[in-house]
Amino acid sequence: MKFPVGTEQAFWGVVGGAIAMTIVGFSWGGWVTGGKAENEATARANAAVVAALAPVCVERFQRASDVPANLAALKKVDSWSQGDFVEKGGWAVAPGGKTYDQVTAVARACAVLLAPPA
Repeated sequence: MKFPVGTEQAFWGVVGGAIAMTIVGFSWGGWVTGGKAENEATARANAAVVAALAPVCVERFQRASDVPANLAALKKVDSWSQGDFVEKGGWAVAPGGKTYDQVTAVARACAVLLAPPA
């Protein structure tokens, strides 16, 4: 079978253009794979959950018994372990059984809201 003159050049031009478009799209165009999009969506969803639950944690802390003593103890604890203090106090746990990482993130955010870094 004979192809018209220039068909081979056109074919290779289309192949080269597709390759170039793919490289440009993934490098500079903002294209991402499905896996990366899923990871980014999960991270954003987790951040939104933490942002929503941190004020609830603060309210639970403030409604607990002996708030002044707990707040003083929280402020005495090193900043890197304040989240652990809030987590051990049970104020960061939300109904519905969240994952350990999410509870830890909520506890850290709650600690920052209760005792802002200086």
